[in-house]
Amino acid sequence: MHFVVKFFPEITIKSNPVRKRMSKQLKDNLRILLHRVDDRIKVLKDWEKIEVIAPDAVAHLSDRIEEVLAHTPGIANFARVQQFPLGDMHDVYEKTFSVWGDKLDGKTFCVRVKRSGKHDFQSLDVEQYVGGGLNKNTGATGVKLKNPDVTVKLEIRHDKLNVIEELHQGLGGFPLGTQDPVLSLVSGGFDSIVASYLTIKRGIRTHFLFFNLGGRQHELGVKEVSYYLWNRYGSSHRVRFVSVPFDEVVTEILTNVDDSHMGVILKRMMLRAATAIANELQVDALVTGEAIAQVSSQTLKNLSVIDSVTDTLVLRPLIVSDKSDIIRTAREIGTEEFAANMPEYCGVISVKPTTRAKRERVEEEESHFDFSVLDRAVNNRVIQNIDQVVEEVEGEVPDVEVVSEPGEAVIIDIRHPDEEELDPLELENSQVEVIPFYRLNSAFSKLDPEKKYLLYCSRGVMSRLHASHLLDEGYRNVAVLRPHLPHRPD
Repeated sequence: MHFVVKFFPEITIKSNPVRKRMSKQLKDNLRILLHRVDDRIKVLKDWEKIEVIAPDAVAHLSDRIEEVLAHTPGIANFARVQQFPLGDMHDVYEKTFSVWGDKLDGKTFCVRVKRSGKHDFQSLDVEQYVGGGLNKNTGATGVKLKNPDVTVKLEIRHDKLNVIEELHQGLGGFPLGTQDPVLSLVSGGFDSIVASYLTIKRGIRTHFLFFNLGGRQHELGVKEVSYYLWNRYGSSHRVRFVSVPFDEVVTEILTNVDDSHMGVILKRMMLRAATAIANELQVDALVTGEAIAQVSSQTLKNLSVIDSVTDTLVLRPLIVSDKSDIIRTAREIGTEEFAANMPEYCGVISVKPTTRAKRERVEEEESHFDFSVLDRAVNNRVIQNIDQVVEEVEGEVPDVEVVSEPGEAVIIDIRHPDEEELDPLELENSQVEVIPFYRLNSAFSKLDPEKKYLLYCSRGVMSRLHASHLLDEGYRNVAVLRPHLPHRPD
């Protein structure tokens, strides 16, 4: 099994030292990620491309390899190929026929060749010879140079022939780790998560900062979506998740700040806290999901007043984005359902919020604020590695029944649809229903109360958390399944 990975075009136009550094970083990232799939997968790099080579023994893992390649920043596209030593023109035709001969029946096609190196033929010569042979010896309906049903793609590189079986788009952007890190303020909604995705895609190691305004369910939801985003797009590099208890700050604002200025001052307090934490993490920039005029605090005037509390650079990747575009991106990256079902807690809602805050007036309002409350919130922040946040929450979960055999119970697979599709749960003689965790609360009330339900996830942590939530809501017909699954072949 052989894949050819092409660099994002912006990498190829960099100076030679920068291109070398970026391509090496991408190779190293892929080695880390693919080693988790199977340690026999090889990642090789030259000036033009990266090759991923997996032995036949891991052919069953092709979907997982493609999943990694599709979601790793820095890749323009990747092709699954069959590679052969380069022979004469007829040998090229025969090798192409062996791959494509039975796939052209009833279809129009054309042949496209990319060639590098010195040869005694031109790319057009190969296209005509191979195309003529395929047209004569397959069930194709004919050659069509514009808008064919199938494009047969060949790459000839020096003494190698690559017959491309499938071509897939990559994520684009720069390899993660090639840019300085940032600290992204996340609430779990559409905007902040999409903003974080865009910085990850640009090769920026993105840490997460969450201000907890008082909701345990909200914090859990933000941890879930932050972990998902990191695990899917940025897990070649470890990042931090920082949670700051902000309920006392909210109380102080509600008590001592004029109603119309509460939203602006809350954002200023968040930036002050974020700056302190960024300095602790040695991070030079903050990221927010704000877009011009989306809410009252996001006018240019208000954003200017908000930013005046910090000298740290504040990046706003979505600043001129439409909400519909943000939601569409969330859908494409798999976070739409997280955001739509996020149990948000909003403690500061102004009745008549100002859209043109004046710095002098804001500072006057803040003079009534007890800043020791903000200092205490920053001091009580919790910093965790992102891959540990779920396990850390586990310690807060009350005892939940865990079983290894389902018996007559119905199993509910609560994993994200992408994870479930890649590795479906298959248990003989058991009824399995797929209900993603973000739909579980609303869906569970509609299930048969006379039946027992066992929640399943890959690591058993999220299933325990959601089982505990259902128990808190009064359901007694729920437990967790941790089956003894058969060992999967390497």
